[in-house]
Amino acid sequence: MRANREAVARLLKTARGQIDGILNMVENDRYCVDISNQIMATQSILTKANREILKAHIGGCVQEAFDSGDETLREERMQEILTLLDKLGR
Repeated sequence: MRANREAVARLLKTARGQIDGILNMVENDRYCVDISNQIMATQSILTKANREILKAHIGGCVQEAFDSGDETLREERMQEILTLLDKLGR
């Protein structure tokens, strides 16, 4: 992985802590809107972590594929990105 591992790990650990907090909120029968707000905050952190990983992938692996001149590798990397974009759009 070419992304800043420390930054991504920090984001994921924060999300994990938030998920633990959300589970606690559910178990303690907290107000639904408060739970929903925490879920959305966690989703935002996961989205940020994913964005960092994808930016590093495009700037590293995809760029290398284009620089290599290997048409097959270029097509594979492009297809990976297109598949990910389809998933993000859902």
